[in-house]
Amino acid sequence: MNPVRNSELPVAIIGGGITGLAAAHRLARQGRAFRLFEASSRLGGNIRSERAGDWLLEAGPNSVQLTPDLAKLLDELALPPLLADPAAKNRYIVRDGRPLPAPSSPFSFLGSPLFSASAKLRLFGDLFKRPRQRTADINLADFVGEHFGPELVDYGLRAFVSGVYAGDAQKLSARHSFPSLWEAERTHGSIIRAQIASAKAKRARGEPTGPSPIVSFAEGLEALPRALAAHLPAGSIELEARVTALVPGSTWQVVWDRTDELPHTEAFSSVILALPAAALADLAFHSDTQPSTLDDQLTRPLADLADIEYPPVSSLFLGYKRDQVSHPLDGFGMLIPPSEQRTPLGVLFNSTLFPHRAPTGHVALTVMTGGTLRPDLARMADAPLLELVRADLAQLLGVHGEPVFMRRNVWPRAIPQYTLGYERFLDVISRVESAHPGLLIGGHVRDGISLPACVASGEKLASRALTFSP
Repeated sequence: MNPVRNSELPVAIIGGGITGLAAAHRLARQGRAFRLFEASSRLGGNIRSERAGDWLLEAGPNSVQLTPDLAKLLDELALPPLLADPAAKNRYIVRDGRPLPAPSSPFSFLGSPLFSASAKLRLFGDLFKRPRQRTADINLADFVGEHFGPELVDYGLRAFVSGVYAGDAQKLSARHSFPSLWEAERTHGSIIRAQIASAKAKRARGEPTGPSPIVSFAEGLEALPRALAAHLPAGSIELEARVTALVPGSTWQVVWDRTDELPHTEAFSSVILALPAAALADLAFHSDTQPSTLDDQLTRPLADLADIEYPPVSSLFLGYKRDQVSHPLDGFGMLIPPSEQRTPLGVLFNSTLFPHRAPTGHVALTVMTGGTLRPDLARMADAPLLELVRADLAQLLGVHGEPVFMRRNVWPRAIPQYTLGYERFLDVISRVESAHPGLLIGGHVRDGISLPACVASGEKLASRALTFSP
């Protein structure tokens, strides 16, 4: 009998979040066999939508930017996006206890009450910055402060970083958390001039120049992982399948099991790892190509990734009758800078953003708490947390009375933080890949934390697997 050639073996995908599913979809489209292993009982990672009667809530991310690559994927899946309602165009930022509309253009910035006259003048100083080649990384707050001044840091950047990434701008790496800004400074000096040049280049290519549209789906964001899974070949997914060891070699061996089952061992041409940091850190490799049952022959070459910070985040979905809220809720939501010393990181206006998220005559809000700066709030019990949240919602949005509907989801390890020194984790990933040909690592620990970035990461992993030759 002729041995099976490596190129005829399937690709192993470990991790059934959006990165792993995107990789699987691309491999399937190319006719390449694969097996996807997911340790939990469901796919999609932290993308989870829940319908409760006429309420539709998101346990994780609530919306996504429709980038060109994501639009192409949705076309392949025949999954129509649901555009955010035009009424949700406003973004509010709280200053001095008042939610004020954030400027959406240079002209609106000039007339905005959110920033002082001196802060507006400081903004234009960025236009005169010269290209700069930094020899060392810098925290994001200081980086943006050098370009735009402290007021835009406090009431723009910090609000965005804490509300969207649950992070601390003083700890995040400018180079790794916002590489587009780092590159803009390197090539143009001025971030504003870099943005103008980018828009000009897009117009020359016939591409849209504005921000990508905000979208979801009729039944929530979980429609995306469901659609990806539905397009995969039968028998290609194993749920509740815990990978216990990898055996590197010209042919990879993956050892996996389920509760109360004997271990399974399967051969693969290459292995894609699309896992969060803790799972990567805990993944065991056999130290040689002849596996034994002795634990001391296992190594964990990605163990250092356990040090990546993942702060806890709580998502509190609250439903009210419309007459319980005096604010018009005419926007996407409200970000709250840390200097305001409020309980929420931010509040999303779900029923304004997308239709059919609340019953007729009602509104839905999602309140995010916790993060790097206040992890204690994410861990707080429901009743005391609701009391704190209610006090802030009453003052900021004119909310009164008890919610008529409530759901809470807590993510103990929510979003990886690309902090100063993050390159040491990227170096670990690169070294382990180099030492083990056929091992391909990606996802939010390496390629960006947004949903489009994770989709792009999955596409890239699949492309690398398709071109890998032992």
